[in-house]
Amino acid sequence: MDSSHSMTNGHKNFHLFKLHAEETDDGYLNKIPIFQFILLSCLFPMWAAAASLNDILITQFKTIFTLSNFASAFVQSAFYGGYFLIAIPASLVIKKTSYKIAILIGLLFYTGGCMLFFPASTMATYSVFLVALFAIAIGLSFLETSANTYSSLLGPQSSSTLRLNISETFYPIGATIGILMGKYMIFGSGASLEKQMVGMTGAQKLAFGQQALQKTLLPYKYIIVVLIVAIIIFALTEFPNSKPKTGIVKDAKISETLKYLVHNKEFLKGIFTQFMYIGMQTAVWSFTIRLAMSLNSSINERDAATFMIFSYIAFFVGKMVANVLMKHFSPSRILVGFSAIGIAALLYIIFVHNMSAVYAAILTSGLFGPCWATIYSKTLDTVKDKRHTETAGAIIVMSIVGGAFIPLMQGLAADAFKSMSYSFVVSLVSFVVVLLYSIDQIKHNNL
Repeated sequence: MDSSHSMTNGHKNFHLFKLHAEETDDGYLNKIPIFQFILLSCLFPMWAAAASLNDILITQFKTIFTLSNFASAFVQSAFYGGYFLIAIPASLVIKKTSYKIAILIGLLFYTGGCMLFFPASTMATYSVFLVALFAIAIGLSFLETSANTYSSLLGPQSSSTLRLNISETFYPIGATIGILMGKYMIFGSGASLEKQMVGMTGAQKLAFGQQALQKTLLPYKYIIVVLIVAIIIFALTEFPNSKPKTGIVKDAKISETLKYLVHNKEFLKGIFTQFMYIGMQTAVWSFTIRLAMSLNSSINERDAATFMIFSYIAFFVGKMVANVLMKHFSPSRILVGFSAIGIAALLYIIFVHNMSAVYAAILTSGLFGPCWATIYSKTLDTVKDKRHTETAGAIIVMSIVGGAFIPLMQGLAADAFKSMSYSFVVSLVSFVVVLLYSIDQIKHNNL
């Protein structure tokens, strides 16, 4: 095996889990290394758990810190803002070192961010929690910048989209685990927090709030343990470089890459669509709990969190269905069908103001199934000059910053309309963008 397939010949003895595949000239592998692919795919539920816990934190912080819907959505802004700022630096680390090193850095930052929740809960200040979430986001930006592109490269190019969709199928598993931890470790039983705090004095509210914030620590204790185990396993596993071989393709400067991408219209379309999609996904998941509680005032946060569990199960099912359909239809055609039904579901949420609308939100989550992976791989495929692959992948990850803006817009809409139902018009616009993109892909590629 070529020495480029591991860090150095001298370090091969430290790899307990060897690589059994060879790289082609363009950085793809001749076959899928099953153990490495599964291990890489396990990163997806790790960042999913962190993201889904944000949906719990938004509801928790809104009441404890007496926030508007707009202000509570800053949880997502801090989280996804970190993605935006760190994606390019993460891609530079990949260029200079390897995907494996970037993943290990991401896991270390993720661990450090979780540890910051402990001083944050003691200080009991909303802004300090946002700092901790930003630190977690730095780690997750490294992980996503690495893992999304890496997953598509761990095997033949012909199956890159399906491979990323399979890795993405692990996401709802982690998201469901995150929601379950939040439901039973953070949310309490009995009346909602808002009802429990009615009639309390200032001092009583402060003490009650501090006690509630201490509960936010429990899920992160378990996440830290899992992360430490993951760091050890990744460090002991041999991974390929998955880069074009030296001498076949020369490296490109960051300025050259950006110039190339700015003039790539199809790449820019993909970036905008991914921005809108991630914003919509984050907004729908951020406000599903609030939607349920606004339509039925008799349920508490723990009861409403059950609907998020159903949402992530629907997301998982949607991905599985999309994976099966991709064996018979092009990913773009599948995206058209899912988007059209998703638009109908969001219209139902907007105009039907009873608990059935919550089930429409759950259906919408199922229709997210093929979106991220399909848009990501199609956008990356527009980069024909493979010198720019790492940076292009990072910029696609930067589009996750949509998760910082679209929930804010939906929070503003909820405050302005004084209706959580009407606020879903923001998500509706986003799904229309995804539909138009997928139709354009069919026309552009004659699929």
